[in-house]
Amino acid sequence: MEYVSRVPRPPLDGLIDDLYYLEGAPPYARLTLPPSPSALLIVNLGAPFRVRAGADIETAGYADGCVITMPTRAYEFGYPRRSRSVGVHFKPWGPASFLPMPAAELCDRPVTLEQVWGRSAVAELRDRLASAPGPHEMLTLLEEELTRRLREPSGLELVRRMSDAIATTGGAVAIGDLSAAAGVSGTHLAQRFKELIGVTPKRLARTYRFTATVFGIDPAEPIDWGELAHGAGYFDQAHFSHEFRAFTGLTPTRYLEVRRRFHREHPGHVLDSWPLPAD
Repeated sequence: MEYVSRVPRPPLDGLIDDLYYLEGAPPYARLTLPPSPSALLIVNLGAPFRVRAGADIETAGYADGCVITMPTRAYEFGYPRRSRSVGVHFKPWGPASFLPMPAAELCDRPVTLEQVWGRSAVAELRDRLASAPGPHEMLTLLEEELTRRLREPSGLELVRRMSDAIATTGGAVAIGDLSAAAGVSGTHLAQRFKELIGVTPKRLARTYRFTATVFGIDPAEPIDWGELAHGAGYFDQAHFSHEFRAFTGLTPTRYLEVRRRFHREHPGHVLDSWPLPAD
């Protein structure tokens, strides 16, 4: 697959980790994406893809693209034989500056791009992207569109500062200390987080901690799960295993098996970091 990405210019860089272009045959027809402290916008330029937001929700098809605020559960993506899209990896609070509704309404409920920006606007954007001469020009067009739509919702600076504090500690921070430092009540902080991110500060901290722990795993090496859990600050290995199931749907051992399968079958693949084979 061809993958091109870059960080946008200010002020978008305070909301977005990167803009990306993706084209080619996916490594598997279905991929599981465990939750991470990130949100996603996809502008689809190929055949429709499918998304399932949890085992208890029906799979839905997306032709024009979709928006996913910070998830609390693993998502399953079903891809066509060839995929082509441009998209945005947002910081957790990033989508709030481009959404017409509170992020809490979209928590674990992906919506089409049309539902967010309207049919005619999305059709025009997709046409312009499809006509661009190459990936870099497409990312410039997407950046211009985002800049044009940029707004700052109430409370964003508070949520951004508190989220940065959570990220800096890898999720190992007392939320009560955060609200006290900010001079607001815990209830007020939780409400702002849910409005602009879709989850509470405590949930965001859990996600940062779990993600940092899992990204520290080298699937090519033996793993001492008890030592890993202790080093990450989990109460015990049972608590760590419970978090693993909650975030990925897999036990730690099964997760490692799946990661090793991806590495074995597609060494050096651009997606070999967080997605997992669901086939």
